[in-house]
Amino acid sequence: MSILTPLAPLVVAQATPPAPGTTVANPFKGPIDDLTNLSGACTGNPSSVCTFVLDKTQNPWLAGFADWFVSKPLSILLVVVVAWIGNRIARRVIKRSVKKVMGGGPRKTVRWLREKSPDVLLKTGQVNLRSETRAQTLGTVFSGIATAVIWLVAISVILGVLEVNLGPVLATASIIGVALGFGAQYMVRDFLAGLFLVIEDQFGVGDIVDLGDASGTVEKLTLRSTRVRDVNGVVWHVPNGQIQRVANKSQEWARAVLDLEVPYDADIERAQDVIRHTAEALAASQEWQAEILDTPEVWGVESFTASGVTIRLVVKTQPASQFGVMRALRLRVKSALESEGIFLAAARNDLVVRVEDASHTDPRV
Repeated sequence: MSILTPLAPLVVAQATPPAPGTTVANPFKGPIDDLTNLSGACTGNPSSVCTFVLDKTQNPWLAGFADWFVSKPLSILLVVVVAWIGNRIARRVIKRSVKKVMGGGPRKTVRWLREKSPDVLLKTGQVNLRSETRAQTLGTVFSGIATAVIWLVAISVILGVLEVNLGPVLATASIIGVALGFGAQYMVRDFLAGLFLVIEDQFGVGDIVDLGDASGTVEKLTLRSTRVRDVNGVVWHVPNGQIQRVANKSQEWARAVLDLEVPYDADIERAQDVIRHTAEALAASQEWQAEILDTPEVWGVESFTASGVTIRLVVKTQPASQFGVMRALRLRVKSALESEGIFLAAARNDLVVRVEDASHTDPRV
C-alpha cells in the first residue's frame, strides 16, 4: 500500500474545482478582505465620490476605497478638526464675554496694579482687581464646561460615523450618572455653592473672613472648597457647601473702631479733642495716609461703665488695614492723653489706705 493512499481523498478534494454557484469558506479571511470587497461599493445606491472615481479610473475597487475613505476616516478627521476649532473659538469668546461683563481691565494694567497694590484685591481707580480675578475663575469654569460639551458631541458624531449603536452606551451612561449623582451629591453641592460664591463676589483670595468655625485670611478659593489660615497659622479647609454665612472684614473698605474709657472725673470735651487731633495727625502722617481713606471721627460718649466713660473713635481704612491702624492709634492716643493729664480708666489704679484706731489691739494681728 502506498503511503499516499490515506491522503488521496484530500488531494482529490483539493484538486477538484468547486461546482458553479457554490461558496467556499475562506479560513484565512481577515481585514484585508474588507478592502477587497470594496469593489462592489458602487452598486445599488452609489455616492457621488464613488461614481466620480469609477468614471475617472474604471477601477471598482479604487472607487469603493475612495468612497470608504471619504465616509469614514476623512469624516472623522473633519469632525475632530471642527471640534478643535469650535472649542478654541468658544473658549476665547467665553473669556472675553465674562471679562467684559465683570468689568475687568486691560491685562498689562491689571498686572501692574496687582504688583503695586496690597495683597487684598480691591478697587483701584477704574480697574477692579476683584472683578478681574472673578472673570478669570468664571472664564475657566465656563470654558471647561464648553470644552466638555463640544467634545462629547464630537465623540457622539464619530461613533455615528463608525455605525456604533449608541443605545446601550447611553443607557449605561445614564445608569452611571444616576449612581454618581447619589454618591457625589455633596460634591455637586460644594461645586454649585462655590460657583455662586465667585459670581456674587462674597469673598476672594486675600480677604479676612469669618466663616463660623473658621476665621482668618483666605489663601485659596476653588469651586470645591475654601482654604483659610487663622491668626495662629492654622490652615482650615472648608467645603463651600457647608458655608452658611460669611463675614467679610476686608471688602472694598474697612473701619477701625476704638473705644477709649476715661474716668468720670476727667474732662470729657478735652479728652475728645485730644483723641480727634491725635487721630488726624496719624491720618496725615506719611506712614498711614495711604491706609486711611477718610477723616477720623469721634462719635462721642458711647457708654457708661463702672470705671468710667467710653468714648468711641472710628476711622475708615483700606481693606484689612483696620487692625494696624487700631494698634497705632492705641499707642498714640494713650501717650497724648497722658501728656494732658488724662489717664485711661483701665490704667488708673487708686490705692485706698484704711487707718485703724491705734488703741485697738488684736492678738491675731
